[in-house]
Amino acid sequence: MTATTSRLLTLLSLLQTTRDWPGSVLAERLEVSPRTVRRDVDRLRELGYNIAASMGPEGGYRLDAGNQLPPLLFDDDQVVALTVALRSVGAALEEPAVRALSTVRQVLPSRLRHRVDALQFTSITHPPGGTDPAPVSTDVLVALSAAVRSRVVLRFDYGGRSDAEARPPRTVEPHHLVTSLGRWYLVAWSRDRADWRVFRADRITLRTPDGPRFEPRPIPGGDAAEFVSARFKGSDSVNRWPCVGTVILHRPAREVLPFAGESVVEDLGPDRCGLTGGSWSWIALAATLNHFDADVDVVGPAELRDAFAVLAQRNSASAGVLK
Repeated sequence: MTATTSRLLTLLSLLQTTRDWPGSVLAERLEVSPRTVRRDVDRLRELGYNIAASMGPEGGYRLDAGNQLPPLLFDDDQVVALTVALRSVGAALEEPAVRALSTVRQVLPSRLRHRVDALQFTSITHPPGGTDPAPVSTDVLVALSAAVRSRVVLRFDYGGRSDAEARPPRTVEPHHLVTSLGRWYLVAWSRDRADWRVFRADRITLRTPDGPRFEPRPIPGGDAAEFVSARFKGSDSVNRWPCVGTVILHRPAREVLPFAGESVVEDLGPDRCGLTGGSWSWIALAATLNHFDADVDVVGPAELRDAFAVLAQRNSASAGVLK
């Protein structure tokens, strides 16, 4: 029975790819006869999977969408990924996500339940900036989370392969695992730099064995998500932009709002609006405000007005070069 169940899982996994599978190829991949493949396909159909078959010498099979939801079969990594996704959206969906997570957890075998429970992390609701997802293996995430819970020192190579060859391994005290928009970050105290650092998990290659246990230090500000957001805003610990200014844009508020991000927009009439926003530097803030393609009146502070002057000089020089 175990062999049959395992074969059905493998067959379903193959059929879930977007292609037609000739029966002879499936038989070869599963190391069974074409007749056994046909029987296994019938078993999956009885479970509710809509599997279409094509006729001919090389008759094949394809998994189509059905009218009902059949039993869902996942491998170990898919289960971990599913629970991570449900926990990540929990704040937004609340009760439905909690119920779904509870349902999944109840049917997990003990080995998977322990693995899922060991993966603890914090989600950032508002991301620190525009980022592209960076995939991380579940093994790395589980290992990082386990080190955080066990309070053991980690050693790892960081960066690309060339970086790892050129730099010594990092030695850190892991404190929190944070995720935002498909990226994972390890918040840790660096023993090499004697300071707090934020490491991208997709750039971490763990070394074994782990180091000794450590006594955790209080994270600046007391909140891991706030700390990561602050670092990406150029601040050491406080989750706010170090440079904040106010301007009047000669565009209606309705045209500015969709692109304002975290900035505060005030409607000042049919063709003007006020905007208060921030950035990691005054030059960066002035450059960001220019992307609205509108005349800008600086309300304050003086540092923002000076930044526009610097940008004007640079742009004038650039325009002179192009002539």
